[in-house]
Amino acid sequence: MTLLGMYINFVEWLEAHMLTCPSKKYLHIDCPGCGLQRGIVALMKGDVAESLSVYPAALPIVLMFGYLILYLLFRFKKGEIYLRYMFIGCSSIILVHYIYRLITRQIF
Repeated sequence: MTLLGMYINFVEWLEAHMLTCPSKKYLHIDCPGCGLQRGIVALMKGDVAESLSVYPAALPIVLMFGYLILYLLFRFKKGEIYLRYMFIGCSSIILVHYIYRLITRQIF
């Protein structure tokens, strides 16, 4: 089996085994993280537009974690400051998206 075939199988496996949100399951209300798994799977499939429509913070979160890994390996000079700003940016996107969904009644 090729590396590409293994990757496709892994993405399909992830799609079939997504975790259920406890907030959605028991309270029937979406949490601020609902959609992150679907957004990351869409990114893994190469569908950036779908990822941004499902969960706008998925791409920035993936980029932030990628930068975190590079920072831990190479210890960039101002890496901590950049990571802090990236975290604030991701948190802001999540908050604004959740408030938008509350206002448009997409939460329930």
